[in-house]
Amino acid sequence: MDDEAASLRAAMVRELHDLGAITSETLAGAVATVPRHLFAVDEPLKAAYAADQALVIKRDQDGTALSSLSATHIQVVMLEQAEIEPGMRVLEVGSGGYNAALIAELVGDTGAVVSVDIDAEIVERARTCLDAAGYEQVEVVQSDADAGVPEHAPFDRIIVTAGAWDIPSAWLDQLSEHGRIVVPLRMRGLTRSIAFDRADEGLVSDSYRLCGFVAMQGAGAYTERLIRVADGIGLRVDDQRQDFDINGLAAAVRSPGLEVWSGAAFDLPDELELFLATSTPEMAMLHGSKDLVEQGVFALSVTRGVPALVVGGSFAYRTKRPNQETGGFESGVFAHGPDAEAVAARYIDLLRRWASEHQRRGAARIRYRPMPSGTAKPSQGIVAKQLGAVEISWS
Repeated sequence: MDDEAASLRAAMVRELHDLGAITSETLAGAVATVPRHLFAVDEPLKAAYAADQALVIKRDQDGTALSSLSATHIQVVMLEQAEIEPGMRVLEVGSGGYNAALIAELVGDTGAVVSVDIDAEIVERARTCLDAAGYEQVEVVQSDADAGVPEHAPFDRIIVTAGAWDIPSAWLDQLSEHGRIVVPLRMRGLTRSIAFDRADEGLVSDSYRLCGFVAMQGAGAYTERLIRVADGIGLRVDDQRQDFDINGLAAAVRSPGLEVWSGAAFDLPDELELFLATSTPEMAMLHGSKDLVEQGVFALSVTRGVPALVVGGSFAYRTKRPNQETGGFESGVFAHGPDAEAVAARYIDLLRRWASEHQRRGAARIRYRPMPSGTAKPSQGIVAKQLGAVEISWS
């Protein structure tokens, strides 16, 4: 089994190289070394070494995942963002064990790794797996990560492996002067792994990657609003103060849709969605059922969730169609409601602006500014959080 596991690890490293997830030889060496199957207890070897497969560790009574062993692909992407060097002190938030072992390989004998989790069962499991794999030096702590781990601070890197809605003050307090926080931050229904460095007024980043994680538990937990508009259609919103004309929107759903095309290329959907979702606080994530798509009420994009511009009792959302003149696909919108034309025009303007000015990887610069609790206000380019504000500018 050891030979087969080693062969599968080597194949996984090659795959991650080919995908562009691994770019450094030090990380490639760590992935080639750590026996991931010892952290994927009771899973087949091929599942343990599938680069894009997350493995659920624990579910609640309703079947919702509470903890998981993240896909190696996203783990190495975040570790590349972290740029960990030998001798560093690293705090991992969320304990699966495997990621902490990779970090231990990167920091070496002169570094230190602390992994914290709120769940005693997960902490015990991580401890057992790390010991079995030979990583006794990793410290595993049971605690609410919202408070960090002050007794082991300061940290040169804080790597968060759970979906966080905000950045607790303790993480900033426990970060070293030139430290970096890599965090899957949730913003208006989207999640991006953002590598934040210290700046004069908080944190700043130009490194962000698409990702998805189990939500944070404990004091940092946050429940987005799920607003039912009509049967099979709803909005997901993270601003608890935002009001909606539900009756008007329900009527709009039943009204004929207006179809408008931008003449602009549709490309890089994860970058485009971040641009759309953060361009105005009137954007919410629209989710619709396959039944409504099959009935011709909505376009296919709503089944995955799509940024929708919601104004009063009208809304518009993004779609696409084949168009070789725009490089393969063209972006457009469907709009519903009494002000469909005006809402569609605003959305089309955003699509054209994206295509002409920002259509590339890494066009966003993301800042996090701590603010007195509850004072941040959402506006164009600003996503309000409880403890601060996320400011996104595009170049």
